[in-house]
Amino acid sequence: MPRPRVYIDGQQGTTGLRLREMLDRRDDLELLLIPPEDRKDPAVRARFLNEADLAILCLPDDAAAEAVGLIRNPDTRIIDTSTARRVHPDWVYGLPELEPMQRERIRGARRVANTGCYPVGFVLAVRPLIEAGLLSAEAPMTVNAVSGYSGGGRSMIEAYQSTDERVPLRLYSLGLTHKHIAEMHRYSLTGPEPLFVPSVNDAYCGMLVSTPVPACHLSPGKLDAVYSVWRERYAGEPFVRVGPPEETSPLWPAGVFMDQSVCNATNRVDLCAFAAGNQGVVLVGRLDNLGKGASGNAVQCMNLMLGLPEETGLL
Repeated sequence: MPRPRVYIDGQQGTTGLRLREMLDRRDDLELLLIPPEDRKDPAVRARFLNEADLAILCLPDDAAAEAVGLIRNPDTRIIDTSTARRVHPDWVYGLPELEPMQRERIRGARRVANTGCYPVGFVLAVRPLIEAGLLSAEAPMTVNAVSGYSGGGRSMIEAYQSTDERVPLRLYSLGLTHKHIAEMHRYSLTGPEPLFVPSVNDAYCGMLVSTPVPACHLSPGKLDAVYSVWRERYAGEPFVRVGPPEETSPLWPAGVFMDQSVCNATNRVDLCAFAAGNQGVVLVGRLDNLGKGASGNAVQCMNLMLGLPEETGLL
């Protein structure tokens, strides 16, 4: 039986490079590699796209739309890692853990929009609590998040790596609509659009997404209920780890810091919750922005779409 043919369009970008690294190690796929000199030739790209059983687009929004337009083969399935189609009605949202039927939707889909990195830590934390009635959908949500600089792509990587200056933290998208808000809003089931404050630090990768919920919407006494809902919802999920921080990873010193790097080089997301004195509860999702937030999740969706074991090639 022939091996499935997979083509990465945009294999030189940050997400594409991680994907290629992950897929190069596998012998159950045929990875189609375009010659470097032909990467920007539309005719050659079209040939590779149409020869693939599955194409993974690791491109900016406009270039990804161009790539979709080059595909004429009805049998070529697509995973698009760009932002543009994540809330499009004709595309399946590529987050297998979103709800019980999402995995089957991805398996049968021709077009899958890979999740964004920040939404993973927010949506997987909040949505089950709303579905269970523990948290009101009308509660206003504030999301504070920090990512390693690889989340900004090649230009940000070069900016950080071209200097010895240490810049511990930078806020960004202040006063602007961040491109992830639309999917955070839709797939979390929240009523009001979340107020999102992203930041980047001088770690290469790793991500913490924290959502403080005031006691009037979720009291500290409900902390055990939060864990109960999460454990029931994600029981058996291979890439979601639920537990108090001391169970998912050590804090150093105990109870002071939560390390953003613990999930790096994996496809895992950790969900933790903290009682914030009498003021409420803080929900935290931790992941690798290039793993479960990008390339790893794309491989997970690819495995499902090709009928391969879901965990193949993933940690």
